[in-house]
Amino acid sequence: MQSVVLALFTVLAVIVSASASPGQKKEQGVKQPAKQEQKEKAASMTGCVDEQEGRYVLVDDHSLARIADLEADGFPNEGFAKHVGHRVTVRGMSMTNGSRPLFKVRTVETLSETCAPQPAPPGK
Repeated sequence: MQSVVLALFTVLAVIVSASASPGQKKEQGVKQPAKQEQKEKAASMTGCVDEQEGRYVLVDDHSLARIADLEADGFPNEGFAKHVGHRVTVRGMSMTNGSRPLFKVRTVETLSETCAPQPAPPGK
């Protein structure tokens, strides 16, 4: 009788360990994207929102030169319309897009409701 019980426990242990292995592999697969997300770092840029050539862009608040193309991430691009002419800080991810970065914006923080060329800080 003891040998039958021991055999059943052995079989049960093998079945449990075999069924746990695929689950562990799945968990490892799920954890890998999280590691990739950690490699990506959030960035921020400050400037003025403008609309040029049908696109929303961020311009330098000193020279008003175009410094990045803006693309909404998590809200419609039309959401930038209420920020046109404002000095803002945008937070998100910066990507290369030819001569200027494409900035995928997650949040917009208004710093000023006006934007005009500012004098360069002293010492530059």
